[in-house]
Amino acid sequence: MLEEKILNNYKEAMKSRDTLKSSVLSFLRADMLNQATAKKKNKLDDLEIVIVIKKQIKQRQDSIEQFTKGNRLEMAEKEKKELEILKSYLPPELSVEQIKVLIEEAVIAIDASGIKDMGRLMKELTVKISGGADGKLVSDLVRQRLSTPS
Repeated sequence: MLEEKILNNYKEAMKSRDTLKSSVLSFLRADMLNQATAKKKNKLDDLEIVIVIKKQIKQRQDSIEQFTKGNRLEMAEKEKKELEILKSYLPPELSVEQIKVLIEEAVIAIDASGIKDMGRLMKELTVKISGGADGKLVSDLVRQRLSTPS
């Protein structure tokens, strides 16, 4: 389970005095706990944890952009290192070809015929992809597929 892996890696980072990794994992664990509390659960499942990780990755990417614009390169580098630590907990990203295959399967499964079916198609794909790809990329590919007749 992803939560156990994060906890074990956090403990290892603390023992080895890896301050950067322990700090990143500490914030991640706190964010996971906050999400679980908000959902009135004891623990999050792996998909929910992936969503929390992606949120933190987005925050790091925004920070890197801002620090780079502000010419604070040392801070941008620190954020990049934190970003790599967080990315290591995500499932492997699907290729564009793999996403297109899943889109075709979902189009057939729900008998989507046009852009009006995009919401249903995205709902179907969200379950299948479950954090394995960027949502914007999937959305763009779905829109492209539904705009062109098959």
